[in-house]
Amino acid sequence: WETSGHWEWYRENMFAAQSAGEDAEDKRWFALKPMNCPGHVQIFKHGLKSYRDLPLRLAEFGIVHRYEASGAMHGLMRVRGFTQDDAHVFCTEEQLADECLKINELILSTYADFGFEGELTVKLSTRPEKRVGTDAMWDHAERVMATVLAEIKAKGGNQIKTEINPGEGAFYGPKFEYVLRDAIGRDWQCGTTQVDFNLPERFGAFYIDADGSKKAPVMVHRAICGSMERFIGILIEHFAGNFPLWLAPVQAVVTTITSEGDEYAKAVVAKLRRAGLRVDIDLRNEKINYKVREHSLLKIPALLVVGRKEAEQHTVSIRRLGSEKQQVLPLDEAIAALVDEATPPDVKRSKLAQAAE
Repeated sequence: WETSGHWEWYRENMFAAQSAGEDAEDKRWFALKPMNCPGHVQIFKHGLKSYRDLPLRLAEFGIVHRYEASGAMHGLMRVRGFTQDDAHVFCTEEQLADECLKINELILSTYADFGFEGELTVKLSTRPEKRVGTDAMWDHAERVMATVLAEIKAKGGNQIKTEINPGEGAFYGPKFEYVLRDAIGRDWQCGTTQVDFNLPERFGAFYIDADGSKKAPVMVHRAICGSMERFIGILIEHFAGNFPLWLAPVQAVVTTITSEGDEYAKAVVAKLRRAGLRVDIDLRNEKINYKVREHSLLKIPALLVVGRKEAEQHTVSIRRLGSEKQQVLPLDEAIAALVDEATPPDVKRSKLAQAAE
């Protein structure tokens, strides 16, 4: 953390402890990891790298701890220990703009998959007062990112707004901040793309260039959701708990009208689970309207009602959340429809692409 600059520039946000006891032989400071980046630089340094190996992309769901004032703590939205969907791209200066644009496309497609297709703001945060590196390094990084920002705006049309955030960059480099707007108009800062010319040099990371010389790579820090805990909180607020079927923790509940349908209900649940669906069963001796209301309050996307008639005809009666209509379908047809709806958007795209080849 001294090598990376965190101990000097970020120490007030770190949790640290010393060896126990006054007579400890190994009397030094230990710190909980506030960021994942130094570890990824160390991985990059393992083994000799050539310019042909670049860009090299490393990613992890890394747990980090950062001090937050007690008054700033706020449910899942602001916590002291959280998981980041963190990645770092090591590339040449010539590859930098293209990598930033690829990251932008990945971030935007991910947000669209989660239902954030409304207004989005991309902010370029420039050099803060407390920073590492030379002014020449910052000038170059900000110039590249300003060019990328202009391209993002041109491609995004009216859907994407762009802004400059003077002095709000990280201490090691300028960054893009992606600000989502949820269903009721609140803004949330989630994804980031940060360019870093400093950290690889501080750790002595290098690759062998085409002319045989040693050269420090450019490092791009990337997070899509940012804090996973915070993003889950944002999703809960955005959907008001009414998740699309593919995202819902419980995708369907099979319930009965009378006890005559219990055995068939159990068979339906077994078949749904074999198809990969997250399903619960409700065999309680309660009126069906009571069960429907209870599961609607729990925001269950699909309620499958079965009784003696459905058992005899091998069908299910499907009631969707927010609708009073019921649809009676053959069991296999109902399962196929639910499986299709439960397939995550990125998996669907992948299957369509494979089918088109």
